[in-house]
Amino acid sequence: MKEKIRALLLSGGYGTRLRPITKEIPKCLVEINGKTMLEHWLSRLESINCDACLINTHYLPEKVHNFIKNRNKSEMIIKEVFEKELLGTAGTLIKNSKFFKDSKILMIHVDNMTNFDLNELILADTKRPKDCLMTMLTFSTDSPSSSGIVRKDKNNVLIEFMEKIKDPPSNIANAAIYLFDNNFLNKLILEKPNAKNFSLDVIPKFLNQIYTFHTDDKLVDIGTLENLNKANKVFSSIDN
Repeated sequence: MKEKIRALLLSGGYGTRLRPITKEIPKCLVEINGKTMLEHWLSRLESINCDACLINTHYLPEKVHNFIKNRNKSEMIIKEVFEKELLGTAGTLIKNSKFFKDSKILMIHVDNMTNFDLNELILADTKRPKDCLMTMLTFSTDSPSSSGIVRKDKNNVLIEFMEKIKDPPSNIANAAIYLFDNNFLNKLILEKPNAKNFSLDVIPKFLNQIYTFHTDDKLVDIGTLENLNKANKVFSSIDN
Protein backbone atom coordinates (compact mmCIF):
# COMPACT_ATOMS: atom_id res chain seq x y z
CA MET A 1 0.00 0.00 0.00
CA LYS A 2 1.35 3.40 -1.00
CA GLU A 3 2.16 5.62 1.99
CA LYS A 4 -0.05 8.69 2.14
CA ILE A 5 1.48 12.16 1.87
CA ARG A 6 0.51 15.17 3.94
CA ALA A 7 2.00 18.62 3.57
CA LEU A 8 2.78 21.65 5.71
CA LEU A 9 2.57 24.90 3.76
CA LEU A 10 4.28 27.61 5.77
CA SER A 11 2.25 30.71 4.94
CA GLY A 12 2.16 32.97 7.98
CA GLY A 13 4.73 35.60 7.07
CA TYR A 14 4.05 39.35 6.88
CA GLY A 15 5.99 40.01 3.69
CA THR A 16 7.14 43.41 4.92
CA ARG A 17 9.75 43.70 2.16
CA LEU A 18 7.00 43.29 -0.43
CA ARG A 19 5.14 46.40 0.66
CA PRO A 20 3.08 48.20 -0.54
CA ILE A 21 1.71 45.00 -2.15
CA THR A 22 1.38 43.23 1.20
CA LYS A 23 -0.18 46.17 2.99
CA GLU A 24 -3.64 44.75 2.28
CA ILE A 25 -2.98 41.12 1.33
CA PRO A 26 -0.93 38.41 3.05
CA LYS A 27 2.32 37.36 1.44
CA CYS A 28 1.04 33.93 0.42
CA LEU A 29 -1.65 35.56 -1.74
CA VAL A 30 0.83 37.64 -3.76
CA GLU A 31 0.47 36.64 -7.41
CA ILE A 32 3.04 35.32 -9.86
CA ASN A 33 1.68 35.76 -13.38
CA GLY A 34 -1.90 35.87 -12.21
CA LYS A 35 -1.76 32.95 -9.77
CA THR A 36 -1.20 33.31 -6.02
CA MET A 37 1.79 31.58 -4.50
CA LEU A 38 -0.57 29.62 -2.26
CA GLU A 39 -2.59 28.37 -5.25
CA HIS A 40 0.62 27.41 -7.01
CA TRP A 41 1.50 25.05 -4.18
CA LEU A 42 -2.01 23.76 -3.56
CA SER A 43 -2.33 22.76 -7.20
CA ARG A 44 1.12 21.15 -7.09
CA LEU A 45 0.09 19.09 -4.07
CA GLU A 46 -3.16 18.06 -5.73
CA SER A 47 -1.20 16.88 -8.77
CA ILE A 48 0.78 14.39 -6.65
CA ASN A 49 -2.37 13.14 -4.88
CA CYS A 50 -1.44 14.64 -1.53
CA ASP A 51 -3.93 13.39 1.08
CA ALA A 52 -4.12 16.59 3.15
CA CYS A 53 -2.27 19.81 3.81
CA LEU A 54 -2.05 22.18 6.73
CA ILE A 55 -1.67 25.93 6.22
CA ASN A 56 -0.59 28.19 9.06
CA THR A 57 -1.96 31.74 9.07
CA HIS A 58 -1.21 34.85 11.08
CA TYR A 59 -1.32 38.10 9.09
CA LEU A 60 -4.74 38.86 7.56
CA PRO A 61 -5.92 35.28 8.16
CA GLU A 62 -9.48 35.99 7.02
CA LYS A 63 -8.21 36.71 3.51
CA VAL A 64 -6.43 33.35 3.37
CA HIS A 65 -9.57 31.66 4.69
CA ASN A 66 -11.76 33.29 2.05
CA PHE A 67 -9.32 32.36 -0.69
CA ILE A 68 -9.37 28.69 0.33
CA LYS A 69 -13.15 28.72 0.80
CA ASN A 70 -13.74 30.10 -2.70
CA ARG A 71 -11.25 27.98 -4.68
CA ASN A 72 -12.32 24.91 -6.63
CA LYS A 73 -12.82 21.95 -4.33
CA SER A 74 -10.61 18.88 -4.54
CA GLU A 75 -10.19 15.57 -2.77
CA MET A 76 -7.26 16.99 -0.79
CA ILE A 77 -8.15 18.03 2.75
CA ILE A 78 -7.09 21.60 3.51
CA LYS A 79 -6.79 22.63 7.15
CA GLU A 80 -6.00 26.14 8.38
CA VAL A 81 -4.37 26.82 11.74
CA PHE A 82 -4.29 30.39 13.02
CA GLU A 83 -1.27 31.40 15.08
CA LYS A 84 -1.88 34.39 17.32
CA GLU A 85 1.87 34.61 17.64
CA LEU A 86 4.01 33.03 14.93
CA LEU A 87 5.44 29.74 16.18
CA GLY A 88 8.34 29.63 13.73
CA THR A 89 8.95 27.13 10.95
CA ALA A 90 9.86 24.33 13.35
CA GLY A 91 7.35 25.36 15.99
CA THR A 92 4.41 25.05 13.61
CA LEU A 93 5.49 21.53 12.62
CA ILE A 94 5.88 20.40 16.23
CA LYS A 95 2.63 22.00 17.40
CA ASN A 96 0.65 20.18 14.69
CA SER A 97 2.51 16.86 14.77
CA LYS A 98 -0.69 14.81 15.27
CA PHE A 99 -1.97 16.01 11.89
CA PHE A 100 0.93 14.22 10.20
CA LYS A 101 0.66 10.88 11.99
CA ASP A 102 1.38 7.83 9.80
CA SER A 103 2.23 9.98 6.77
CA LYS A 104 5.11 11.06 4.62
CA ILE A 105 5.44 14.78 5.31
CA LEU A 106 6.26 17.47 2.76
CA MET A 107 7.30 20.75 4.36
CA ILE A 108 7.30 23.75 2.02
CA HIS A 109 7.79 27.50 2.33
CA VAL A 110 5.00 28.97 0.22
CA ASP A 111 7.08 32.01 -0.74
CA ASN A 112 9.58 29.84 -2.63
CA MET A 113 8.62 29.72 -6.29
CA THR A 114 9.93 26.88 -8.46
CA ASN A 115 9.14 24.72 -11.47
CA PHE A 116 10.56 21.64 -9.72
CA ASP A 117 8.50 18.45 -9.95
CA LEU A 118 7.74 17.22 -6.43
CA ASN A 119 7.56 13.64 -7.73
CA GLU A 120 11.33 13.79 -8.18
CA LEU A 121 11.80 14.48 -4.47
CA ILE A 122 9.40 11.67 -3.57
CA LEU A 123 11.41 9.26 -5.73
CA ALA A 124 14.72 10.51 -4.30
CA ASP A 125 13.44 9.91 -0.78
CA THR A 126 13.00 6.20 -1.56
CA LYS A 127 16.79 6.11 -2.05
CA ARG A 128 17.54 7.90 1.20
CA PRO A 129 20.38 6.15 3.14
CA LYS A 130 19.15 4.21 6.14
CA ASP A 131 20.96 6.49 8.59
CA CYS A 132 19.19 9.57 7.21
CA LEU A 133 15.84 10.79 8.52
CA MET A 134 14.97 13.39 5.90
CA THR A 135 15.49 14.40 2.27
CA MET A 136 16.26 18.05 1.58
CA LEU A 137 16.02 19.67 -1.85
CA THR A 138 19.02 21.78 -2.87
CA PHE A 139 19.53 24.14 -5.81
CA SER A 140 22.12 26.52 -7.27
CA THR A 141 21.43 30.03 -5.98
CA ASP A 142 22.33 33.38 -7.53
CA SER A 143 22.65 34.94 -4.06
CA PRO A 144 24.58 32.53 -1.79
CA SER A 145 25.20 35.10 0.95
CA SER A 146 21.44 35.36 1.56
CA SER A 147 20.83 31.61 1.44
CA GLY A 148 21.44 28.54 3.58
CA ILE A 149 24.51 26.96 1.98
CA VAL A 150 25.04 23.22 2.25
CA ARG A 151 28.09 20.98 2.09
CA LYS A 152 27.52 17.28 1.47
CA ASP A 153 29.63 14.14 1.29
CA LYS A 154 30.08 11.79 -1.69
CA ASN A 155 26.76 10.11 -0.82
CA ASN A 156 24.91 13.48 -0.86
CA VAL A 157 24.48 13.45 2.91
CA LEU A 158 24.56 16.87 4.60
CA ILE A 159 27.74 17.39 6.63
CA GLU A 160 27.76 21.17 7.07
CA PHE A 161 25.13 23.91 6.94
CA MET A 162 25.84 27.65 6.82
CA GLU A 163 22.83 29.97 7.11
CA LYS A 164 23.29 33.36 5.42
CA ILE A 165 27.01 33.89 6.00
CA LYS A 166 29.40 36.35 4.38
CA ASP A 167 31.56 34.84 1.61
CA PRO A 168 29.97 31.35 1.53
CA PRO A 169 32.16 28.59 0.03
CA SER A 170 29.68 27.60 -2.70
CA ASN A 171 26.30 28.43 -4.23
CA ILE A 172 24.60 25.10 -3.44
CA ALA A 173 21.71 26.08 -1.22
CA ASN A 174 18.85 24.68 0.81
CA ALA A 175 15.61 25.04 -1.18
CA ALA A 176 13.53 24.82 2.04
CA ILE A 177 11.52 21.92 0.62
CA TYR A 178 11.77 18.78 2.75
CA LEU A 179 10.35 15.27 2.82
CA PHE A 180 10.41 13.09 5.93
CA ASP A 181 8.29 10.73 8.01
CA ASN A 182 7.30 10.25 11.63
CA ASN A 183 10.70 8.80 12.55
CA PHE A 184 12.21 12.24 12.04
CA LEU A 185 9.27 14.09 13.56
CA ASN A 186 9.28 11.94 16.71
CA LYS A 187 13.02 12.42 17.16
CA LEU A 188 12.65 16.17 16.66
CA ILE A 189 9.96 16.38 19.34
CA LEU A 190 12.04 14.26 21.71
CA GLU A 191 15.34 16.10 21.23
CA LYS A 192 14.29 19.67 20.30
CA PRO A 193 10.71 20.17 21.57
CA ASN A 194 11.12 23.94 21.82
CA ALA A 195 12.68 24.48 18.39
CA LYS A 196 11.41 27.56 16.56
CA ASN A 197 13.44 28.13 13.40
CA PHE A 198 13.95 25.04 11.23
CA SER A 199 17.14 26.32 9.59
CA LEU A 200 18.79 27.53 12.79
CA ASP A 201 17.43 25.18 15.48
CA VAL A 202 16.92 21.92 13.61
CA ILE A 203 19.09 21.38 10.55
CA PRO A 204 22.44 21.94 12.37
CA LYS A 205 21.39 19.32 14.96
CA PHE A 206 20.74 16.69 12.30
CA LEU A 207 23.97 16.82 10.31
CA ASN A 208 24.89 13.43 8.81
CA GLN A 209 21.20 12.49 9.04
CA ILE A 210 19.85 14.54 6.12
CA TYR A 211 19.98 13.24 2.57
CA THR A 212 20.10 15.89 -0.16
CA PHE A 213 18.72 15.86 -3.67
CA HIS A 214 19.88 18.55 -6.10
CA THR A 215 17.77 20.10 -8.82
CA ASP A 216 18.88 22.23 -11.74
CA ASP A 217 15.40 23.79 -11.90
CA LYS A 218 14.93 27.42 -10.98
CA LEU A 219 13.89 28.53 -7.49
CA VAL A 220 13.22 32.11 -6.42
CA ASP A 221 12.57 33.24 -2.84
CA ILE A 222 9.81 35.84 -3.17
CA GLY A 223 11.14 37.94 -0.32
CA THR A 224 11.64 41.24 -2.11
CA LEU A 225 10.01 43.28 -4.87
CA GLU A 226 13.10 42.62 -6.98
CA ASN A 227 12.67 38.87 -6.63
CA LEU A 228 8.95 39.13 -7.29
CA ASN A 229 9.70 40.83 -10.60
CA LYS A 230 12.34 38.20 -11.33
CA ALA A 231 9.88 35.38 -10.66
CA ASN A 232 7.32 36.89 -13.00
CA LYS A 233 9.92 36.71 -15.78
CA VAL A 234 11.48 33.35 -14.92
CA PHE A 235 8.16 31.54 -14.46
CA SER A 236 6.19 33.25 -17.22
CA SER A 237 4.76 29.91 -18.42
CA ILE A 238 4.70 27.91 -15.19
CA ASP A 239 1.68 25.66 -14.71
CA ASN A 240 0.24 26.78 -18.05
